Amino acid sequence: MDKNGKIYVAGHRGMVGSAICRELEKQGYHNIVTRTHGELDLQRQEQVEAFFAAEKPDYVFLAAAKVGGIVANQNALADFMYDNMMLEMNVIHSAWKNGCKKLLFLGSSCTYPRMAPQPMTESCLLTGELEKTNEAYALAKISGLKYCEFLNRQYGTDYISVMPTNLYGPNDNYHPTHSHVLPALIRRFHEAKESGAGSVTCWGDGSPLREFLYVEDLANLCVFLMNHYSGSETVNAGTGKELTIRELTQLVAKVVGYTGKIEWDTTKPNGTPRKLLDVSKATALGWTYRTELEDGIRLSYQDFLTNPMRAER
Repeated sequence: MDKNGKIYVAGHRGMVGSAICRELEKQGYHNIVTRTHGELDLQRQEQVEAFFAAEKPDYVFLAAAKVGGIVANQNALADFMYDNMMLEMNVIHSAWKNGCKKLLFLGSSCTYPRMAPQPMTESCLLTGELEKTNEAYALAKISGLKYCEFLNRQYGTDYISVMPTNLYGPNDNYHPTHSHVLPALIRRFHEAKESGAGSVTCWGDGSPLREFLYVEDLANLCVFLMNHYSGSETVNAGTGKELTIRELTQLVAKVVGYTGKIEWDTTKPNGTPRKLLDVSKATALGWTYRTELEDGIRLSYQDFLTNPMRAER
């Protein structure tokens, strides 16, 4: 990327978008364009078209999305599909129409089949049934990354996609029911410690295996890929390491300082049994993650404590 090129980061207030902005500035990119939702509704085609026609960004990081945990996904399937498909199609299409040199689309590892061979390679996309609890979100994300691929094939664009594993870090959403597992656990154990609760109940049986990537590491990879990768196949973003949800709860409790009992509500869903990404492609390109999980959780807990607005969401 040209250091003086105009870069639009869609979703700059979110966890991923804000991390990308910080990484870009760290690396000397200062011509960054952003818009709040109030200034630009990405679900409104006419607004997006007018924005791109006026600004004509050279590069786009598409990090805007409607996201949430199992409960949010299950309760708002139609919303998750519509909102995500509309905003991503509007942005990608307008980027193409206005001569954007390169675009990076943020996918999600939930787009891989529920029972995909582990660790999951990029080539296993669309080879099996999706996890039902987040099927709508996954279908929307698949549509976005396939649209990038089809534009590349039909019009010779240079639009790439990255497939992150479970993310966490600064600017996360700590809502008790609408957040992802790790920030939800941080909030739950913190409140249990503060109230002196003797136990904390977690969903499922704790057996699913999960991988977690610190969002600052993802942002570093995104900028790296914009400079070093071209291709229609997505690139997995992860650590290549996994642990059980039970182990994760113990680790979060340790970092937060909660010493009570951890119980399990097995009437609640576990979600996908295992989600581990094969990160050999990113490694071969010359990139590896930097932040170990316990260190990242400590940094995330500090973010939770020092950002009251995040804790209230």
